[in-house]
This record gives sequence, structure tokens and C-alpha cells, in this order.
Amino acid sequence: MNIRDIILYSHSGELRRIEFKIKGLNIITGRSSTGKSALSDIVEYCMGQSDFNIPEGPIRDKVSWYGVIYQFPGEQVLVAKPAPASNASSCSKAMIRRGANVEPPLFDELIQNSDDATVISLLSDLLGIPANRTDVPKEQSRASYAATIKHTYYYLFQKQGLIANKEQLFYRQNEPFLPQSIKDTLPILLGVAPDNRLEIDSKLRTARRELKIALKQLSDAQQFNEQLNVRALGLLSEAQQVGIFARGSLPETTNVALDILSEITRWKPSPVPDEDTRRISELEDDVVAIRKARAAANETLRATRLFAEKESGFTTEAQEQKSRLESIHALPTNPVTGDWQWPFAPENLDLDTPIGEFLIQELRSLDHELKTVVGERPHLEEFSQKIEAEIYELNQKLRIKEEELAAAIAANAAIAEMGNRNAAAARIVGRISLFLETYQPEDDIAALKKRIEELKKQVTHLEKDSGADDSEERLNSILNIISNRISRYVAELEAEFSEFSFRFDFNKLTVVADRPERPVPMNKTGGGANHLAYHLGALLSLHYFTSNNQKPLPSFLFIDQPTQVYFPSEQIYKAVSGSVEETERDSDLEKVRVLFAMLNKFATEEAKNFQLIVTEHANLRDEWFQDSIVEVPWTKPPALVPEEWEGVS
Repeated sequence: MNIRDIILYSHSGELRRIEFKIKGLNIITGRSSTGKSALSDIVEYCMGQSDFNIPEGPIRDKVSWYGVIYQFPGEQVLVAKPAPASNASSCSKAMIRRGANVEPPLFDELIQNSDDATVISLLSDLLGIPANRTDVPKEQSRASYAATIKHTYYYLFQKQGLIANKEQLFYRQNEPFLPQSIKDTLPILLGVAPDNRLEIDSKLRTARRELKIALKQLSDAQQFNEQLNVRALGLLSEAQQVGIFARGSLPETTNVALDILSEITRWKPSPVPDEDTRRISELEDDVVAIRKARAAANETLRATRLFAEKESGFTTEAQEQKSRLESIHALPTNPVTGDWQWPFAPENLDLDTPIGEFLIQELRSLDHELKTVVGERPHLEEFSQKIEAEIYELNQKLRIKEEELAAAIAANAAIAEMGNRNAAAARIVGRISLFLETYQPEDDIAALKKRIEELKKQVTHLEKDSGADDSEERLNSILNIISNRISRYVAELEAEFSEFSFRFDFNKLTVVADRPERPVPMNKTGGGANHLAYHLGALLSLHYFTSNNQKPLPSFLFIDQPTQVYFPSEQIYKAVSGSVEETERDSDLEKVRVLFAMLNKFATEEAKNFQLIVTEHANLRDEWFQDSIVEVPWTKPPALVPEEWEGVS
């Protein structure tokens, strides 16, 4: 996988295209702040990286789309991505176009037809990364995951601040969790696992799971058969209690018990009628209504009887009053005149006086009232008898309704009890069915043992095929091959400790010089030129192995401003505009030439189909160097983004 083109589109549709040689050394040199370092950010963005790490300035403000055309054997793939929306820090939308020869699309042809997940999947497949899962020890809490092209970023980019950093060897190695990601995925990219490792591991997991299940089944079956008779008799006893097995003596042999249990499993529940809860509710309403009517009748009868008692008292008192007044008729009368004669009165009295008239009138009124009351008494007695008859009839109705209600409640209770018995019996039948299904005759146990032996052989065979036993040895062998080559590049650059062997410390992700006295890790060394040599030695050795052994790592490496360590100061280096004269005047020219000669030899002779892209300030007169320059040195302008492009507000 190489880079053929990097493409930029302005907001108004202009196109900027940078073409690379897909094999060999590619150099872009020029003044500082012309966009050279942003090229690797654009490539990473168009490899499925959603985070937008393009530096602030014209490269953000004036560019609407970024694109890269990748070269694969027999195929080219365009991946283009729009700049994120305003104030957004990421974008996962993308455009993909594939073909034998893909040209940059016109601005109007740009369309979001894909996303980063698809880009990652496509590039991973075309690169040849096999189906895989990272090998995570069981005692570790992190989850296993698949290695993709995203896990190759660490070995493709050496940024300006990284190339001579003694604390960090790989790109993004200083970010949380990424050192472990490098350790998890590099063995896969180096081909430690076979191409069909995922398939083998899947079969191995399945075989181990089936073996575990079979061993559990055998253990359960053997334990079950040891307690067979006791459990069978216990189930028969439970069946007796719920009435689905007649009481009597239990069978003497296990086989008879099993036959009876098998017969019990054919038990069918008795049909249970529906509960008549509506009828109970209606009867309860009737009882309440009758009791209310009876209470009203009793209240009427009580009031009638109270009225009769008061009437009787009135009659007695009025009769006594009448008797006293009637005594007036006992007075003697004058036989001649007919006038009453008051006792002891000297002469006859005239009853026409007011007193006499009042007495006579009071007597007449009492006599009338007594006649009225006596006349009404038969009506009160008749009314009372009518109310009493009504209360008797209500009592009869209430008794009948209460009997009906009690019968309905009892019927529903019986129905519920019948359902409970059926439910209990069904539970027992279910347990018996499970018991019989679990039972393994001796023939079945023998077959299960044979199955276990076959699974054990299968697991042993798959474990051998997976290479789990020798994967660590194979990884160590590859790391030794890479380490041996590091020493060669370090010596060529005449770095410190080059007289000793160097090795790549995979556990600590650094380079170590093995001195007889004690090993010296990269972070214990001094001098930027030394750190540059260690970085390039490790990266070139890694790519040498993967490129010449057809391992799934992209065949390109971005190196940003490696010769900065050969200039007197950072300020002088940044002031170099990419001219030969400035390079010859201000740098350690011979070391610059040795560095680029080594890179050129690596990309053209040592690594097959490899592509080195170097962004620089330095420039050399050598013909092979000039042939490697991609564009006229960027002096702002020309630069990565044309000055005439309009930015967005």
C-alpha cells in the first residue's frame, strides 16, 4: 500500500494535487510554515481517522475536502473526506472510489458515500490483514479486539517532535492505553499468528466448550444414577400425596418405579369449570338491598308502636279529665226550672255564666277527641300488622339469599381447590418428566464417554494447529531479526554506542544498546543525532522485515524534518528555505548527505516496493537527491495551499 496522490479542494472548487513516486524516496523541502508537516495529518485523516488533527491556519480555513489516492497491487483507491462542520473536531463521513486507474474527481463529483468504518475495513482487507483477534490473557480485564489498519499508524509517521525524542519511539505511543495496543497488535501484523488463526481459535473455543459440557453431562449422569432409586421412590410418594398415584406399597425395583413414573407422565388434569364471581357479586348486592329494606321496615314499625303508646297515654289522661268534668251532671237540678243547683248554694245558679259555658264546652271537646282517637286505633293496629308481615317476608328472602350466597362461595372455593390440585399434580408431573429426561441408561453413558475422548483429541489437535505453544518463540525470533538490523543502521549513522549490538525492547517499546557492563536504553542516552539514529534504525528495520516478508503493513513511512539535528540551532534550521546554498552553509553537510543516502538506498534497494516521504528544510546538490524532490521547494508561495484560495469566514 503506497501513496500516489494527496489532493486538496478549495471551497470554490479549485484543486491542488501533489503526486508521489509510489516506490523510492520522495522529498518535499521548503521554508517553515508552508504546510509540509500537515501532509502526514492529511494521510492519517484519509485512512479512517475521525479526529481532525490538521493544524490551524490556511490548511483548515481554505480547504473544503482532503483526499488521498492509495496504490495497491492492481488497484487504486481514492479516499476523500470533507472538513468537519464548523466548530466540530471530527468527521467520520467519507467518499470512496476504486479502479485500476483513479483520477481525482471534479469538485462537483465529491459526495459522501461512505464512512470511516468502511474505509478502515476496505483498506485493512486490501492490505491483507487477516481475520484476527488480539490474544488477551484470561487474568486480564481488557477485551479482545481485531487488529485493523488503524493499528499500523504507529509505524507510518515520524513527526517533527518525535523523530529525535528519546522518551518515545513510536507515533502516539505516549497516549493512554496505546502502548498496550501496540503490544497486542504488532505480533498479528508481524505474522506470528497463522492466516487462519481466527478460524482455528474459533474451532478451538467451540471444541473446548463442547468438551466442558460433555464432562458436566457425564458427571451429572453418574451422580444421577447413583441416587436413581431414592429419587424415583421420592417422586412416587409425592405423586400419592396429590392423588395421581394410588396409595399402597411402593415398587420394590428401580425398573418398576421408572415404568410407573413414565405412566404418570401421561396424566391429564381434570377439567375445571370457570368461577362464577359475577353471580356472587349479584347475590351480595341482593343481600345488601334486602337488609336495607328490612331496616327501613323495622324503623317504620318502631315509629308506629311509639305513636300508639303515646296515643294510649293521651286517651287515659283525657278519659280521666272527662270523668272529672262529667261530675257536673251529678249536680241536683230544680224540678221546676231545670237549673242546676250547686251544693250548698242558697239559690239556683245559672250555667250561662262564662265559667259554666267553659266547663260545658271543655267537656264536649274531650268527648269528641276521645271518640276520634278510639276510632283511629283499629287503623294503627292494622298498619302495624302490615309492617310486621313485610318484615317477616324480608327475613325469609334474606335467609334464602344468604343461603344462595354461601353456596356460591363454597362452589367457587371448590373450583379453586380443584385448580390447586391440578396445579400441584402438574408440578409433580413436570418434575417426573425432567427426572426421566435426565436419566441416562448405561448405554448412553458409554456413548457419552466415547464422545468425550473424541473431543479431547480434537482439542489437542487444534491447540497444536493454533501454534499457541510456540507463538512467543516465533515473536522473539522476529524481534531478534529486527534488532540485528537496527545495529546496522545505527552504525551507518555513526551514533553513540554503535560499536555495540542494539535490540528492540518489545515490552518497554524502546531501543537498547547492549553494553557488556549494563544495557543502555534510548532514554538514557544524549544527543539529538543519536536519538534520530535510534528512531530510524528501529523503524527502517521493522519495515525491512515486513516489506520483504509480505506482512500486512503499509509500504510507506513519513519522516518529518529529520536533519534538524544536524543544524547549529533550531532557529537556523527553521530559517532554511529549502535552498542548496543555505544547506551547505548552515548544516553538518556530510551527515545530512549520509542520512539521505541511507534513506535513498533503503527505499530503492533494500525494501521491496517501499516508499519514503521526507519533508525537509535541507536541500542537496546530488543528482539522486534532486531526482527525489517531488515539487519545487516551497517558499510560500508556492506551498501546500495556494495563496489565492479564499478562506471561509
